[in-house]
Amino acid sequence: MAATVLPLRPRSSEPSLAPMLALTATAMNSVNAVILERMQSEIPLIPALAGHLIAGGGKRMRPMLTLAGAALCDYQGARHHKLAAAVEFIHTATLLHDDVVDGSDLRRGKAAANIVFGNPATVLVGDFLFSRAFELMVEDGSLKVLRILSHASAVIAEGEVDQLTAQRQVETSEERYLAIIGAKTAALFAAACRIAAVVAERSDAEERALDEYGRNLGIAFQLVDDAIDYDSSSAEMGKGKGDDFREGKMTLPVILAYARGTPEEREFWREAVAGFANSDDDLAEAVQLINRHDAVDATRERARHFAHRAIDAIAAFPAGEARSAMIEAAEFAVARRY
Repeated sequence: MAATVLPLRPRSSEPSLAPMLALTATAMNSVNAVILERMQSEIPLIPALAGHLIAGGGKRMRPMLTLAGAALCDYQGARHHKLAAAVEFIHTATLLHDDVVDGSDLRRGKAAANIVFGNPATVLVGDFLFSRAFELMVEDGSLKVLRILSHASAVIAEGEVDQLTAQRQVETSEERYLAIIGAKTAALFAAACRIAAVVAERSDAEERALDEYGRNLGIAFQLVDDAIDYDSSSAEMGKGKGDDFREGKMTLPVILAYARGTPEEREFWREAVAGFANSDDDLAEAVQLINRHDAVDATRERARHFAHRAIDAIAAFPAGEARSAMIEAAEFAVARRY
């Protein structure tokens, strides 16, 4: 899908998550308290393994979006604290499972949980965190919230399976790639935002607006993640440079470089994606081809398009600290290098 690229709002400095962090800081303390309490278990391995990832940093974008959405809707209650924690547990569970599926060595700059604790324990603790998330949803008592988050969980799993079946398939189209990231990444962004409008008892139109904001932001976020894999050092990413390449993942930089390549270049990609060319020299060749065809820049351009759509989605909400922070978060998502 060729996207029309619209310019984001010009600003005098690089966009930052600082306004979002400031907006949600107090509420995030409550969310973190819920996370810490609910990851506990009488089985010591469970909090040890969960804490290895949860305490390892990360931007906490998804729970922050629930909190920011609540602020945008002028919600004065506290239901969103447990629900934001549920969102983070769903995300953390998917990361644990992903690392096992991918055989990852690094996550957030340190050894992945599956390397430290082994695959069986990592999968089972992921299951535990999913269960904790659903406990928190049930405690909230809203069938609508439960429907939104449970549906998002199913869509995420479908997206991960779709990505698995597309792995090492060099003919994967841009449309299929966008469908995959729309499911495996954007679905939880959208749900995290939408439930804020639900707890605030806002209109269906406002629910849909927050859903659209989150969905488009999630697509933009994943597009940039995939660009970064061919554009940044592993120190910046917190994972091994070229992981996607070696795993044969058809992300947009590869899809574009393959589509724009010469017959000889396409033969290289067929061998690389099939797993027959994945050395450091092959990775260097892949990066060179991606740069030759401006595939990283094109990927970032598409991310800017989706970020602009996210910003447009919340235009009807009143101007203020919350909307400004959410606008800058979208701008940050596409400008970041890590």
